[in-house]
Amino acid sequence: MPKMFTGFKYLYLVVFFTLLSGFFYPIITKTSFDIVVIGVIILFIGLAGAILLYKSTISEKRRMIFLIAGFALISTSLYFIFQII
Repeated sequence: MPKMFTGFKYLYLVVFFTLLSGFFYPIITKTSFDIVVIGVIILFIGLAGAILLYKSTISEKRRMIFLIAGFALISTSLYFIFQII
């Protein structure tokens, strides 16, 4: 039973990020969905950075590695967001 809920958790994230990336805009304007896919990937990069920042608060041994990697991923995500704009 818990494995089934794990699948729903990731499915929920994908659906939420797809809606957040503007899923309905290409449908209304009849354009391609490329920007939505790129937006979802960028949001997952930012999420991975946030998870690493969280791990840096609970880890004793690898605190600096998680902190630097988390900020690097969040910065990369922010850079890609500004490139899309």
